[in-house]
Amino acid sequence: MDLEFSAEEVVFRDEVRAFVKEHLPQDIRTKVLEGRYLVKDDYVRWHKILSKKGWYTPVWPKAYGGCEWTPIQRHIFDYESCQLGAPPVYPFGPTMLGPTIIAYGTEELKQRFLPPILNCEIWFCQGFSEPNAGSDLASLRTSAVRDGDHYIINGQKTWTSLAHQADYMFALVRTDNQSPRKQDGISMLLIDMKSPGISIRPIRTLDGGCDVNETFFDNVRVPVANLVGQENRGWSCAKYLLKFERSSIARIGVARTVLSRLKRIAAAQSADGKPLTQDRRFRDRLAMLEIEFMGLEMTNLRFLAMQNGGKEPGVESSILKLKGSEVHQALSELLVEAMGPYALPFRYDVLEAVEDLDPVGPDYAAHAFPTYLNLRKLTIFGGASEIQRNIYAKAALGL
Repeated sequence: MDLEFSAEEVVFRDEVRAFVKEHLPQDIRTKVLEGRYLVKDDYVRWHKILSKKGWYTPVWPKAYGGCEWTPIQRHIFDYESCQLGAPPVYPFGPTMLGPTIIAYGTEELKQRFLPPILNCEIWFCQGFSEPNAGSDLASLRTSAVRDGDHYIINGQKTWTSLAHQADYMFALVRTDNQSPRKQDGISMLLIDMKSPGISIRPIRTLDGGCDVNETFFDNVRVPVANLVGQENRGWSCAKYLLKFERSSIARIGVARTVLSRLKRIAAAQSADGKPLTQDRRFRDRLAMLEIEFMGLEMTNLRFLAMQNGGKEPGVESSILKLKGSEVHQALSELLVEAMGPYALPFRYDVLEAVEDLDPVGPDYAAHAFPTYLNLRKLTIFGGASEIQRNIYAKAALGL
């Protein structure tokens, strides 16, 4: 396995660096590098810049307007753009649903949905988890009953990120209750979020945000033409889609950016009059965390090398999801410790109600603790850590 970039890949890396430096808006760059939260408009502005360049859908075939980049090129783009302060591409449309429609969708679905995804004209959310079907996703109960050319949807989805801003949801629904296996009888539908009968209730998370929601369906009519793949065979679509989600959660470039920020802060902060990097306990923890990250980075490169050889994402994506989640959580925890009292939590409503109120301490500390709280979700969404261990253990044991 050769982990060195080829001459062509080095040229591509330099092109990515030059493009991001020239075209990334400075206000977005500042937010990312300081660890601040991004809003939808920040993502859309950057997405449209990438779309105009032709770099928004790297995993799509060129026949559908995609880049058709190799796995190594995708890694280079993600890594280099993150280092320069670019936000990651929001994955629901271009990274997760797009490839699934290309693989399983009808020609009509491709013509209806791929162009607006490609041009950043449509925003998707994911409707998989339910109150009693999270890690055990196959236990979902939201029903879809055929009524002529439509399905009638009733039920509830939860943890639907940005559902309040989405145009469509790609959802797993139960179309057959008589199947012997609970994985059977599930279908994937594309649901217009403006349809009558849909109601959305925000969920306030630990960090004070409300990006996730509960979504309720009361006799919502969805055209049969919005079915992705075959009726009662949506589990295959879901597994295909989740492989892209799990492998992207490692976010090597983001982790490298946060690690670099952590090392800069530790070198500047003082404990008993000395930088934290001179505190042996902190230095040991930082070194161990960097070793963990290097292992994750090497694993990601091995994974990319397999993909480059033509192997589709498989159980290996579970390793990236598992270890990537743990590394990101550990980074956020050590970052909070490095900032000390400046990282104490605060109430968003109080800060927003008082004009000209400066945050206590350096600006970069303002979002440290909310980010730490928000990242507790990483070991749950996209498949809980326990599920990832089970997936890999079964594969290793040949079960």
